[in-house]
Formats: sequence, C-alpha cells, structure tokens
Amino acid sequence: MDWGSVTTEDLLDALREVDWSSPPRPVSEFFSRFTVPRSYSKWNSRFKCNLYYYRTNYFILIVFILGMAFLRRPLAIVAALLTGLSIAFLNDSFAVTFNEKVTRTVRQVSPHLAAKLRPPITPVLRGRPSAKRSIHICGKPRWMFVLICSAASCFLWFTSCRLLTVLWAFVIGLLATFLHASFRTPNLKARLNTFREEFRAVWRNYSEL
Repeated sequence: MDWGSVTTEDLLDALREVDWSSPPRPVSEFFSRFTVPRSYSKWNSRFKCNLYYYRTNYFILIVFILGMAFLRRPLAIVAALLTGLSIAFLNDSFAVTFNEKVTRTVRQVSPHLAAKLRPPITPVLRGRPSAKRSIHICGKPRWMFVLICSAASCFLWFTSCRLLTVLWAFVIGLLATFLHASFRTPNLKARLNTFREEFRAVWRNYSEL
C-alpha cells in the first residue's frame, strides 16, 4: 500500500472509522527496529503508516504520560481519563458501542427512560442521496459529550495543577508519538496483506454509510 498517496484527511477519517477495540501491538514490537528515513517521501509514508498501525499504542502512551506526570494528584488523573474519553468519543465505533452499553443498562433499570434516550428519527427524502448517519449518545448528538468531557477535563486540569505542567505533559506525549512514528521502521513483510485488508475494510464500511 502506497501510504504516500494517502492524504491527511483520509488518514484522520480512517482513524475515526476504525474499530476502537483493536488491541495494542506487543511492546517488544513497538520498541524495536528504529532507522532514520532516507528522504521526506519515505518519512511521510512511514509516519502515516505507523500512526495508523500503532494508533492504540500511541493513545495509551499519551494517557500514560499524562497520568505519570500527575501521579500524586488524583484530580489530574481523573482529568487525564476524561481527556482520553473525549478523544475516544470522536471514534465512531467507540461512540456506538458506548451508547449501546449505556442504553442496555438503562433499559434493564427503566425501560421508560431508555425510550427517551433513543436518537431522533431522521426522515429519508425520496430521490435524494442518503446523508451519512450521525452518531448519537443517549439520544443526544455526540459533540455534546465531547464538549462536556473536554470542559470537565480542562476544569480539573486547571484546578489540580499548573497549566504549564499540563502543557508540558501534552507536549511530551505528542513528541514521543511523533519521534516513534518517524523512526520506527514499518514491519510490513509479515503483515502487509492483513494490514491492507484492514484498511480497505474501514473504507468499505465508510462507503456503505
């Protein structure tokens, strides 16, 4: 697969559409085989490939760095979890799964309340192409939960520690992700076919919506 031809927009859409429950890559694989890219095109292709392939590892790495930076501050750890949750809500698979589990739990307690958590029905107009299905959580648009979790995490970051410390933790997490994705040699010989089919499956589901 030619990752150099994959645009940034395509990569971000693929990360949003991919299954959130995919397990992280083994640690022994994650921290092995580092080389310097020979050209900008090689680096560009490698960076996009690693960012997609090790997406779960990078997510865990950033949350881990945030948690370790504020290990003695419980509120900061909660803020890190809320930050990770707000990012996870941007993934369609996670948002749908979260909504199904919450709705199922509420239905067992109160079926009447569960009926109120259903998303509004969007009318389908004949003769017009169907729009992409919007994601709802507990009957509300997904962006509301992203906004609530982001606001709560910002408030906890601000009250639990200095803002400069928060920025440094984010910078270190993003820098570690950038360096790893830039210098980790893609191991595609044994995984090329599976990796290609996984990426194509994402776009196949995306085109069917």
